[in-house]
Amino acid sequence: VDLDQFIAAVEVLRRPELAGLPVVVGGRGDPTERGVVATASYAAREHGVGSGMPLRIAARKIPDAVFLPVDKPAYDEASARVMDTLRSLEWGGVPVVVEVLGWDEAFLGPGEGHGDLGDPREFAEHIRRTVHEATDLTCGVGIGDNKLRAKIATAFGKRGEGDGSGVGYLTAAEWDAVMGDRPTTALWGIGARIGKRLTALGVHTVRELAESD
Repeated sequence: VDLDQFIAAVEVLRRPELAGLPVVVGGRGDPTERGVVATASYAAREHGVGSGMPLRIAARKIPDAVFLPVDKPAYDEASARVMDTLRSLEWGGVPVVVEVLGWDEAFLGPGEGHGDLGDPREFAEHIRRTVHEATDLTCGVGIGDNKLRAKIATAFGKRGEGDGSGVGYLTAAEWDAVMGDRPTTALWGIGARIGKRLTALGVHTVRELAESD
């Protein structure tokens, strides 16, 4: 489960007039100071602003963006409400198991002794509805037969990254067809730096990596 533009979304809930505007959260909210973007709203991402970018560069890309300071207590509180909501869910007749990854992400799976789980896509939609009703925040859900594939699958339903449905699906059966021709950086844990090192070794795609010594 991956919350959508979490930090920016929390700020928009507090300031509804910011909905749909390019919102950039980072540092003390002053783009003239040293600091990096913590989260950018979807409207800001459309201009190429993303997490980790220096605030001054974000300001060059979107001079009229709304810049806000990081408010950790507010995000802690919102995250706690989401995680409590996830822990309250049952799947297959038993409470789910939740493994929190941070403010805005968690793995969720069936608990011990569960009954029939049904279609995981239906449960994914139930998760999305329940989180939204309880917190007014939206989330994407990736379905996979292990954590790696579930994590990657979240992007397939995300706005701007996938089909926008909110639910992605990736198992071993689809792995090669879906992931084989993608760059190695499509894998969770491989960033730009490692991707460049792999390219220097002649490894450009996930399939090439899988076939490597």
